[in-house]
Amino acid sequence: MASTPLPQTGIHKSSRRRLRWADLREHLTGYLFILPAVLIIAIFGFFPIGYAVYMSTFRWRVVKSAFIGLDNYHKALGDWLGAFLFAGGFVLLFVTYLLWSKSTEIHENRKWILRIIALLVLAAGFVAISNGWERMIAEGDDDFLHSLPITLFYALGTVPAELILALLLAYILFQKIRGQEFFRMLYFLPYITPVVASAVVFRTIFSPRESSLANIILSWFGIKSQEWLFESDPINNIIFGTELQGFLAGPSMALVAIILFGIWTYVGYNTVIFLAGLGSIPHELYEAAEIDGANRWQIFRYITIPLLSPITFYLAIIAFIGTFKAFNHIYVMRVPSAQGTVDVTSVTIFQTFYQANQYGYAAAQAVLLFLIILALTYAQNKIFGERVFYG
Repeated sequence: MASTPLPQTGIHKSSRRRLRWADLREHLTGYLFILPAVLIIAIFGFFPIGYAVYMSTFRWRVVKSAFIGLDNYHKALGDWLGAFLFAGGFVLLFVTYLLWSKSTEIHENRKWILRIIALLVLAAGFVAISNGWERMIAEGDDDFLHSLPITLFYALGTVPAELILALLLAYILFQKIRGQEFFRMLYFLPYITPVVASAVVFRTIFSPRESSLANIILSWFGIKSQEWLFESDPINNIIFGTELQGFLAGPSMALVAIILFGIWTYVGYNTVIFLAGLGSIPHELYEAAEIDGANRWQIFRYITIPLLSPITFYLAIIAFIGTFKAFNHIYVMRVPSAQGTVDVTSVTIFQTFYQANQYGYAAAQAVLLFLIILALTYAQNKIFGERVFYG
């Protein structure tokens, strides 16, 4: 008698259930591995940002008061149309970059048309920024708005200088020189030195007295003593004897002294990172270039710099974000005689929070600073990230 075949439906269902459970268990295992990191980021990252946004919508002086919506932001910016023009101007500058980059990829006859359009957009961007800034300054918070260009001066004065110096120092220390390890440790010491202690030392170095170290060094070159941290006049007016006003006048002498401190502090850290990058470059590339007749400058220009571009890009992003959040050493080195010319945005926010006890308004200022950093980081990543050579 022929046997009846067993039904296969139950077997297929149980196999599918086992596969689904295996997939679910695999996914759960992965989520459990990332759960600690997610919790840390959520608790110490997203929650403070979200709570700051929540606080910024209230009139909050020590205790929470009435809900005021966007009034704190309006108090800081002064004029919504001005803020829109100001932000839109930077968007137009970014569009100018995109149009100019696109012009290199099209036919020669159309290239100049696109570039003329890019120049027109560039002009419109500067006009929008100028008009928007004037409207905000006329009605907004002077302390907060004036802190933004001071912060930008600090960033532009610190980041390029420390990256260039760090790259040169790393290239020198990477060579086989006597006392190599000692010099590496020496240049890294400023980074691990307590910031408050070193800032106090720099206050003494940049004292307005003629016996201060900075003024003694100037006297060697026949330059008269400077007020340094006590000088509120712009650096361009002091050096060139001009009477410039606004952004073209440059940072104050006091801010220049603080910029020198920032460079001194972070050059060593960047040098160590560059040294790690130099060690990862294959030595065969240098040997091949020498065989082809390349000199030291050509090797540095066409091999070292391109292969270090990922590290340079990373350090530039981190340093730029750090300068916009800088606080400790600036707060220690600032003096009343500087007349607020060194008060970057983080210091202004701290004063609003700690001295004026305007917690909601300080939270609104912090959110605006966060948005500015976010926008600038995105622009840096978009503009410079495409130029990074990853090998």
